[in-house]
Amino acid sequence: MAAAEPAARKRRPKGHFAAGAGRAKRPRGAGRQLEAGMRGILITCNMNERKCVGEAYSLLGEYGDLLYGPEQFSDHEERLSGSDREEDEDDVEAALKKEVGQIRASTEQKLRRFQSVESGANNVVFIRTQGIEPENLVHHILKDMHTTKKKKTRVILRMLPISGTCKAFMEDMKKYTETFFEPWFKAPNKGTFQIVYKARNNSHMSREEVIKELAGIVGSLNPENKVDLNNPQYTIVVEIIKTVCCLSVVRDYVLFRKYNLQEVVKSNKEDAQQNPSSVTEEQNSEVAKAETEEQEKSSKEVKEENKNQSEIESEPKGNDALIV
Repeated sequence: MAAAEPAARKRRPKGHFAAGAGRAKRPRGAGRQLEAGMRGILITCNMNERKCVGEAYSLLGEYGDLLYGPEQFSDHEERLSGSDREEDEDDVEAALKKEVGQIRASTEQKLRRFQSVESGANNVVFIRTQGIEPENLVHHILKDMHTTKKKKTRVILRMLPISGTCKAFMEDMKKYTETFFEPWFKAPNKGTFQIVYKARNNSHMSREEVIKELAGIVGSLNPENKVDLNNPQYTIVVEIIKTVCCLSVVRDYVLFRKYNLQEVVKSNKEDAQQNPSSVTEEQNSEVAKAETEEQEKSSKEVKEENKNQSEIESEPKGNDALIV
């Protein structure tokens, strides 16, 4: 019995360990939720959200500083604790200092260029952005990685800019996208496009209905907008998570391997081995140029040959004249 007592004291309810595990795995950004009205970057990862957030901060910070300069913070909170409060009584001064600390934390949070929030889906991280254009930043990152073929992340898979969010209900989406699509598709602007759709933790939306309605809105903005599923100028990204619809219009979606950071750094040879039918736009251009030159050369040779033949036939046939 004596040996059993220490063992009994060491036991803990199953819920104790479950709760602890939940706290350990909870990603940074807990308490802040993805909601309509936010802009940012949606990132999918490989089973490690905490490390994904760290990689995202590092990568976005690196390129954010290059494009927009080092992040600046307001000195408003320093002014709040100026000398004009020194004459206050001790208790009042303590209360004010506490208030200033709270304002400082709130201000820093609001002014941070990148801030992780809970996405509402497993293996998905949402980084809210402040004061930048998500689509330009992400396109720059992918363009650089595609050019250098330098791998910079381990757990991040796809990185999608989210230029706008609204409630994930058909009427809300239709009303929102009528204005949201204008910079790309409203006359005189036009382009070829495709729509890619993904829903997570949402069962009330219909993929077919969403694509049909959004394609109709693009067509109504300019009848010259045409669908191209092979190599469109623009790809409309629709990512629905719970009751939030995340939207963006991106370029080079095919060239940048669906905005997959692991795939975009692979060499053209690796791409060809993995998908022999896929070639880059540069390769397509070179092939088309070579084919055009070959066709022109062949056409020129045929024309010269026909010309020579015509000249021969038009000459007097001396041998024929000798025939009686």
